[in-house]
Amino acid sequence: PRLGDGRALLLGELTDREGRLRDLHLKGSGRTPWARGGDGLAALGPMLREHVISEAMHALGIPTTRSLAVVATGRAVHRDQPLPGAVLARVASSHLRVGSFQYARASGDLDLLRRLADHAIERHHPAAREAGPGGAAYLALLEGVVDAQARLVAQWVLVGFVHGVMNTDNMTISGESIDYGPCAFLDAYDPATVFSSIDTGGRYAFRNQPAAAQWNLARLAEALLPLIDDDEERAIAAATATLERFATAYADAFTDGAATKLGLPEGLERALVAPLVEDLLALMAAARVDHTSFWRSLGDAARGDAEGVRGVVLDLPGLDAWLERWRALDPDADAMDRVNPVYVPRNHLVEEALEAATAGDVAPLHRLLEAVTAPYDERPGLEAHARPGPEGAGPYVTFCGT
Repeated sequence: PRLGDGRALLLGELTDREGRLRDLHLKGSGRTPWARGGDGLAALGPMLREHVISEAMHALGIPTTRSLAVVATGRAVHRDQPLPGAVLARVASSHLRVGSFQYARASGDLDLLRRLADHAIERHHPAAREAGPGGAAYLALLEGVVDAQARLVAQWVLVGFVHGVMNTDNMTISGESIDYGPCAFLDAYDPATVFSSIDTGGRYAFRNQPAAAQWNLARLAEALLPLIDDDEERAIAAATATLERFATAYADAFTDGAATKLGLPEGLERALVAPLVEDLLALMAAARVDHTSFWRSLGDAARGDAEGVRGVVLDLPGLDAWLERWRALDPDADAMDRVNPVYVPRNHLVEEALEAATAGDVAPLHRLLEAVTAPYDERPGLEAHARPGPEGAGPYVTFCGT
């Protein structure tokens, strides 16, 4: 199984200032043995998109690969037209993916698969070694990845992020977000939102991301079966039970995160919080409110000024009833402002910045980075970065860049 475009090149490991191992990775440096006929190159725009989005995700507190640098090559890259080329230098705790395990399993080399799994345990899930003898450590590895990915995807959904191409080669074993190709953030809240030009069936639509993650994890479980137990039936039963943890882990992470965004006191029962969140999301979807600014405006509503949220919701009686239920739980407005961003990489501003940078003007790009790398701090002069895209702009479409 060869996924992706095969243009990524792992240079090696470095130790950071805190003593942690980091992979240094290039994207767009040229053909590799896995390029499948592609040129292995990258255009400047898509590499700058990855820089902006990954740094914004880091500032939002979401586990992610980091963009160390984007370097212009001075060489034209031919796509639908000649474009300026660039190389992205990317840093991650590792670049092990679910696809890495699929590849090892498909090789038929059980020793290779075991060495890969041992490396993943040592690098990312060392507690798995304490799980017990035999295949217990490998089952614990699967459990660790399931939990990490459940938390990660919940964080994506809470900020309105749509990855766009959640294949198994874009799911890390570490639980870091990776490969920011046709990704984007919601403007209007619509669970069916799709941005990627190649996702014609909506497989990776906003609301489908948890299911896509669970499907990928099932592929990881299949790859690990020979290590979990020599008896295939027992291995399948154990792996299936572990995979079933995902739905609960995701729901818990999402509910806890939503409770934090709503400024609710710690310790509230999830059974109380979950219906409150579901009812709010229904109101948001019915009115297609701007996702980021609506959540931020709820902080004002907690202070007694609900005009911002009342001005965009269609069902005012329903909203007022919901506000009454929510305020009865004594939400903390200041705490809400610490977790509900003012600034995310607005799609129209990303496009404007990339277009300008491709033409040689990096000022809009740096202005955008200034906003999204301190997303919770409202600042004068950045008002345009807090506003939704222009009305009537039509559906936003993103591309992989290969």
